[in-house]
Amino acid sequence: MTQIPTRHLATVLDQHTQDMTGKVVAITGTTSGTGYVCARELARLGAHVLLLNRESARATDALARLKAEVPTGRFEAVVCDLQDFASVRRAAEHIRDTHAVLDVLCHNAGVMALPDQATGDGYDVQLQTNSISPFLLTSALFPLLRKSAEGRVVNHTSMARRGPPHEAKYFEKRGGDLGGDGTAAENASFSGPRWARYHQSKLANCTFTYGLKAELEARGITNIKVMIAHPGLALTSLATTTAETGGMSLEGDFMSNAQSAEDGALGILRGCADPAAASGDFFGPEGWTGFPGKLPPEPELMDAENVRINWAGCEAAVGPFNFGG
Repeated sequence: MTQIPTRHLATVLDQHTQDMTGKVVAITGTTSGTGYVCARELARLGAHVLLLNRESARATDALARLKAEVPTGRFEAVVCDLQDFASVRRAAEHIRDTHAVLDVLCHNAGVMALPDQATGDGYDVQLQTNSISPFLLTSALFPLLRKSAEGRVVNHTSMARRGPPHEAKYFEKRGGDLGGDGTAAENASFSGPRWARYHQSKLANCTFTYGLKAELEARGITNIKVMIAHPGLALTSLATTTAETGGMSLEGDFMSNAQSAEDGALGILRGCADPAAASGDFFGPEGWTGFPGKLPPEPELMDAENVRINWAGCEAAVGPFNFGG
């Protein structure tokens, strides 16, 4: 894969992170790309990092590489398949059994523009992976976040958040019946049903963020912050996987404008470790690339009806959110 210079990592580490010694951080999707970078840098800052991935050779290799890059780092592999609700619940149970507190939960993992297929649970593969399972995992780990002096939930969206409002059908148990795979021309131009489903999932990362923020405030829960970030256009394996399944083309100049995976990870890194981060903060470049500043969220990300559709759909799929009474 082409090497792209990293431009902003040193500045973020110097000006927008804190000592993470003693903090327990769980990150989904750490085998490569932004999740790998975030795990590596948080371990260098002293965090005990839980790596939540599907069981695979890639996950084993990533753990070995992380240990080699950060010999003093504390890493722990946790099997978690976001396309399987039972696996998510088992992962959360394991973490609850082995840790008294969780300080940061970072939902980094995601899939993009995959075919119109159902998971074993019956939901669209993109919506379950990117949106419904993160809702479930947050709910299942909420008791540990409540025990943190400053718990954080960090969600990862993308530029694809922009577009039409939520539609309830995308959160329903109708995977494989949500528009099909689209034409080659649609997929090459980032349009059509695959990209509509991806948009819904990335908008959901935002509406979950602001819905959870509102719920925490309504309940007077002040020790948990929830943030959102986007990576801009970063050169990671996400696009490669999408291209392999026909969701986009890697031909042309589009990806040549990408920034490095390190720079793409800086939004979630700020959410996890910036001492000045406040609940509701949105970190990322203003455009496709650039420094991960604090952005004003678009109104649709906090729209009450969008929040309601997302929250109701997720609760219908996996049960009421566990605020612990």
